[in-house]
Amino acid sequence: MEHLHSTEAAVGALRAIAREHEREIEVTHDIGADRTSRRTAAAFEVATDPDGSLPHEAFVEFGGSPRLSVRLYPDDDALIEVEGVECHDIPRDSVPAFVRSVLGGLAYVRGRRFPPGYWLVVPLPGDETYKELIPMISLTPWLNARVR
Repeated sequence: MEHLHSTEAAVGALRAIAREHEREIEVTHDIGADRTSRRTAAAFEVATDPDGSLPHEAFVEFGGSPRLSVRLYPDDDALIEVEGVECHDIPRDSVPAFVRSVLGGLAYVRGRRFPPGYWLVVPLPGDETYKELIPMISLTPWLNARVR
């Protein structure tokens, strides 16, 4: 797994994945403590963190199906949303593998009768797997087609 030292490096990796899978991609950047979502306590027009760094957050949206977006936080983690299912606290270094797994058809949905529920399962190389509970009413056609 490559080490992504910055939000910009992660965006570059996601752009490459979008090209590989022939998907449109839209990127929005928020730079500065007064612009990033986790820095809401920053004073108006204060761009740097207390340590003098300039926090950089990006929102990446992929076109096509499945609906897929990635919010890269300055704190080396991300929120990835797949068909409305939010996967929180994904390490930035795992984001490219996670997106490749979803776009490459490796992600699937596991269902259980008791207790009833569905989970989005996203396997990554090296025996790492992410599982996120899906609210019952949220099984979109894409998710439903991947139930095992």
